Amino acid sequence: MKKLLAITALLAFSIAFSQQKPKFTYIRPLIGTAKMGHTFPGATVPFGSVQLSPETDTVAFEKDRKYNGKVYEYCAGYQYADKTICGFSHTHFNGTGHSDLGDFLIMPTVGKLQLNPGTADHPENGYRSKFSHTNEVSQANYYKVKLEDDNILAEMTTSQRVGFHQYTFPKSDQAHIILDLMANIYNHEEKNVWTFIRVENDTLVTGFRQTNGWARTRTVYFAMSFSKPIKNYGFKNYDQENIYNGFWRKFDQSKNFPEAAGPKLKAYFDFATAEGEKIKIKFALSPVSTAGALANMKAEIPHWDFEKAKSDGQNLWEKELDKITVETINDEDKVNFYTAMYHAFINPTVYMDADGQYKGLDQNVHKADGFTNYTTFSLWDTYRALHPLFNLVQPKRNRDMIKSMLAHYDQSVHHALPIWSHYANENWCMIGYHSVSVIADAIAKGNDDFDTKKALEAVVSSSNMLYNDGIGDYVKLGYVPEDRSGASVSKTLEYAYDDWAIAQMAKKLGRNDVYETYSKRAQNFNNVFDKKSGFMRPRLAGGTFKKEFDPLDTHGQGFIEGNAWNYSLYVPHDVVKLTDLNGGKEKFTQHLDSLFTMQLPDKYFENTEDITRDGIIGNYVHGNEPSHHVAYLYDYLGQPWKTQERVRMIIRKMFHSGPDGLGGNDDTGQMSAWYIFTSLGFYPVAPGSDQYALGSPLVKKATLKFENGKTLVISAKNQSEKNVYVSKIELNGKEIPRDFISHSQLVNGGELTFYMSPKPKK
Repeated sequence: MKKLLAITALLAFSIAFSQQKPKFTYIRPLIGTAKMGHTFPGATVPFGSVQLSPETDTVAFEKDRKYNGKVYEYCAGYQYADKTICGFSHTHFNGTGHSDLGDFLIMPTVGKLQLNPGTADHPENGYRSKFSHTNEVSQANYYKVKLEDDNILAEMTTSQRVGFHQYTFPKSDQAHIILDLMANIYNHEEKNVWTFIRVENDTLVTGFRQTNGWARTRTVYFAMSFSKPIKNYGFKNYDQENIYNGFWRKFDQSKNFPEAAGPKLKAYFDFATAEGEKIKIKFALSPVSTAGALANMKAEIPHWDFEKAKSDGQNLWEKELDKITVETINDEDKVNFYTAMYHAFINPTVYMDADGQYKGLDQNVHKADGFTNYTTFSLWDTYRALHPLFNLVQPKRNRDMIKSMLAHYDQSVHHALPIWSHYANENWCMIGYHSVSVIADAIAKGNDDFDTKKALEAVVSSSNMLYNDGIGDYVKLGYVPEDRSGASVSKTLEYAYDDWAIAQMAKKLGRNDVYETYSKRAQNFNNVFDKKSGFMRPRLAGGTFKKEFDPLDTHGQGFIEGNAWNYSLYVPHDVVKLTDLNGGKEKFTQHLDSLFTMQLPDKYFENTEDITRDGIIGNYVHGNEPSHHVAYLYDYLGQPWKTQERVRMIIRKMFHSGPDGLGGNDDTGQMSAWYIFTSLGFYPVAPGSDQYALGSPLVKKATLKFENGKTLVISAKNQSEKNVYVSKIELNGKEIPRDFISHSQLVNGGELTFYMSPKPKK
């Protein structure tokens, strides 16, 4: 009888286990594809070099760049509201506020050959096609859509460095695959320096593209393989009149000629297809050479089994998602959580061939020795929560990212770590030198299997680089003067935080001289606080504060992506002193309360799209990163119940599972990392410290599997929509304060239990 019961129980468990949905099935890449989220819906694997996704328009950036209009609509190439698709390209940013990439656009068509994209109003005038979301599927590593105008079913999946297309055609003697080397997301038709294409045989095409877009010089090589021999092919060079062809003019280079070159080049490949016939394309990328691209293809997808490639990539996602298993109040929360993990694990991207070769910042070919080289470092965004998340659940990858940053430093003529870099280019975008925060945070949390001596040298060098706006004045005067450098207050505050991070790093490495120097610099935030107004305020080189000052205005007031209200709260490394500046705990609490409850007058939105209101609660701007730590400041004021209340309110207002489900740019995973931390019940207010501020978890239960082999189980007892307050927290059965918890306490594993309540415990 006992054996029978045991067998029955085992069978029931096996059935229940088999009925569990894989975690990757909860991912909805369409979240964030509407409005300002700037995510892409196409296929990619974790941290993949290829992001194969549809483009719904062709221009994302214009010379007259304003904070409105279409210039910001296509940073990821796709807007959910659009009705047409231009094609499918192989590289995309995820959730940025700036555009680039969109390399090698492919579009299948039938009938009369048209090499221009046409327009959204008249797609019939080009290769563009209408589509419907009812015939669109967007999943982890899989995208499918019906191209209605030509009755073609488009499907795509990826490996690390290869995009795999599958197009199901109708019966036609005029089936075409168009390869548009002019199309890009930064600025259509104007940013190519040079392109080259070579038809190696009747199924293999190679080439490269060099662009001068946001990145000044960016070269990507490709190898393109067809599952079926090409019937005919041809090229069109849209800059023919400006190219000296010399003796090449004796050939007809437009049709069935083996190679072509020029800045404005398009190619087409003709086929005859039977009804329902599938033409497959493997499109491999390399930062080094066409030979590297072909080797990547052979290494990663040597076969033509589309379903296998799709499944292999989805298994990679399942492996990454398995680092955190959650039970939630409802299924939508599970969708949001795993999609946040998905978005957080797209960038930075692997940037090297399968053999480790990559192009460096010096434009020479290097080989990653003992590490994976990464690119796409949007550090002003990601130092806040994304890299701290990696230190928790992706420590090896984060170490390799730091090694990639140190390689960047070695290759930099400025002797500087990355600011905002991608594809062997430094874009110098945004402010601060936040690589130092990423490195300091890893060292603080014991994730420092890299050359720490060299790292300290690199962070000190980066902090003193006079090419950085206002650094000379900052060191000499103790602040950045507004009359010499715009966004001066934001720069002063962020430099001060970074200097504190350097000090913590130096202290741990036993360099007391560096610690003392940077601890002093870290106090420079005091120099831009105006006691009279009660806000951080721009100062002039002569020492006086700027006279014209509106703490609610975001324009010309000394701040970037925020106003004085937002940035006056940005001293994450010394909240005690910030509290004193604001008149003590009681007054500072009132100030924080006002931030969330005040109503901004309409005049502050006159020069921006109404869409920018989506990320705002009162004057709290969740859509911009400088505010991401603010709700957790109540913990430092002895009022953790207000942190609990605010974070649960923010998470409900700023996130949902629709295409417009993000309250702003995902910013290469920062917004999603905030969601993950907050859902788990804690947040890294000051990376560079090993402390997390505690909040109110959204999950009912979460199991974190760490790379050290240990497991942490987070439980929220009595969890519900109404029970947002925490009455008690226990770690391994022992009650702990409701304010803070250390990194070591988490990664040592065990059980972290939150006891939830409908009423605050003050």
